[in-house]
Amino acid sequence: MKLQTLRFCLFVALFSIAFAEEISLDKNGRSLLADNSFKKNQHIMLYANKVGPFHNPTETYQYYNLPFCQPPNGKQYKLEYLGEVLEGDRLVSTPYKLDFRRDVDHEVLCSKKLKDKDLNTFRNAVENDYYFQMFYNDLPVWGFIGKVEKPSSHGSDAKSHKRLFLFTHFHFDISYNDSNVIEINVSSDPKKTVDITSEAELAVEFSYSVTWHETSIVFEDRMDRYSRYSFLPQHLEIHWFSIINSCIIVLLLTGFLATILLRVLKNDFVRFTRGGDEESSSAGALDDPDESGWKHLHADVFRFPRYSNLFSAMVGVGYQILTMALCIFALALIGAFYPYNRGGILSACVFLYAVTAGIAGYASGLYYKQFEGAAWVSNVLLVSLVFCGPVLLCFSFLNTVAIVYRSTAALPFGTIVIIFLLWALITFPLAVLGGVLAKNRPTEFSAPCRTSKYPRDIPTLPWYRRTLAQLVMAGFLPFSAIYIELYYIFATVWGHKFYTIYSILFIVFVILLLVTAFITVALTYFQLAVEDHRWWWQSFLCGGSTGLFIYGYCIYYYKVRSDMSGFMQASFYFGYNAVVCYAFFLMLGAVGFRASLLFVRHIYRAIKCE
Repeated sequence: MKLQTLRFCLFVALFSIAFAEEISLDKNGRSLLADNSFKKNQHIMLYANKVGPFHNPTETYQYYNLPFCQPPNGKQYKLEYLGEVLEGDRLVSTPYKLDFRRDVDHEVLCSKKLKDKDLNTFRNAVENDYYFQMFYNDLPVWGFIGKVEKPSSHGSDAKSHKRLFLFTHFHFDISYNDSNVIEINVSSDPKKTVDITSEAELAVEFSYSVTWHETSIVFEDRMDRYSRYSFLPQHLEIHWFSIINSCIIVLLLTGFLATILLRVLKNDFVRFTRGGDEESSSAGALDDPDESGWKHLHADVFRFPRYSNLFSAMVGVGYQILTMALCIFALALIGAFYPYNRGGILSACVFLYAVTAGIAGYASGLYYKQFEGAAWVSNVLLVSLVFCGPVLLCFSFLNTVAIVYRSTAALPFGTIVIIFLLWALITFPLAVLGGVLAKNRPTEFSAPCRTSKYPRDIPTLPWYRRTLAQLVMAGFLPFSAIYIELYYIFATVWGHKFYTIYSILFIVFVILLLVTAFITVALTYFQLAVEDHRWWWQSFLCGGSTGLFIYGYCIYYYKVRSDMSGFMQASFYFGYNAVVCYAFFLMLGAVGFRASLLFVRHIYRAIKCE
């Protein structure tokens, strides 16, 4: 037993070291332990990462899937961390010689005789707006493979007369300060292109040039250029408008609760307390005929929910995801994620989900014990699979699609093994440990009122009081508080922009939690007021319904705001967005349930009921 514990601790320590190394990069995109000072004419490797259609950010392929010039000594792949592999990065060496502070007027990479197969590959790339991504001293740089020239006429044969040009010369413009690389840009020479529209065989010479120039930008600020988009005045105004809009919603909801709920509850407390005093002073009195509304449910309101095993597991996982989200924000606010931290956020999500599994196991076990459950094994299994199960099914399908397309989005077998070991050796054991601690903790559900043996009948409810209508009302207000910020998040995740204003995003996140809690409490009160005591699942579903609205926005963004197309891109877009929205559903559902539980306990503790 001690040996197994030692192995487990060793695995956790090794993974923690790997994660710490991955995020131990400063805002300049370089390891804190790496030497980034170079001497004149010192060789710095230019790594090619991936190529793919510009409008399909997930549909990426390895750089040498296109018949580019290869290094004379063979390709060499750079060792990458888990998050980089998850993002589809596959860095490989190139034949470009970009030595530090050495200008190159014109250098030939290679001369190739492109066959029909190679030309068809380049034609497809140019026609679909393929771009390439490279890294030079951890600085990203992008460029296009070629260009399409369309005729000015719009006749029926306009498409057949468009011309495809391949860029054969690239110019690298690099800035330096003292002994550090500060900035790199790449451009194509419009005079050095090759028409590949219809040729069956073509001789092509690929070349490049390099210009170095000194800049006053210091090394510590070299990544600031990638975050300038977020800090443009017009974008900041939109962000602040989003916060003001969200704050107004919170104030309106708070005012609603203060003027409506509290006023009604105060009258109810007075009426119910007076009724209880009169009843206690009358010997042999029957039930108070004036007793109605939510107090009428005092013998049923704390009746445990159906499928309590599944309910407690979903609430526990919701708490875990909430904890993970708060930790991600903490790392972002202290500057752990610089503007182009390859895979940093994904690595943090994987690591934090693994180490917070004990929270899910403990919270679920605690609720399950209070619900007087006995199937502890199934509860632990549900906690481990209620989120990971759907994620596994989605990943299996999407990874198969990526393999068929030969995309870099397909995870290597070794990475899949690492993720499985992470779940089997950290996530699952911590969930079991949390469940065991909860089982052995002396606790019980201390309800303010006793629960009757038989549940009371629920009156027939109008359509606007039923679950579907309640979900629509519950999800709309929290979604309206975040929908403006969603555009920038989608443009970053499913586009080529950068989101760096984490402080504003955190404020919006806190507002989302508050609005979710407020609206769920309000709907729970209205549900109890019509004598419907089935509030457990209802509060969870109402809180999590915002996830459904977010997924609806996903569909809108894909159809209206983006140019994404193709089966693979659509599969990844809708598949992984479904996973994220499901995570929001669990997290906000847990927040809504917890707020409703505190509210229901408070109002029934404040009245006299037996």
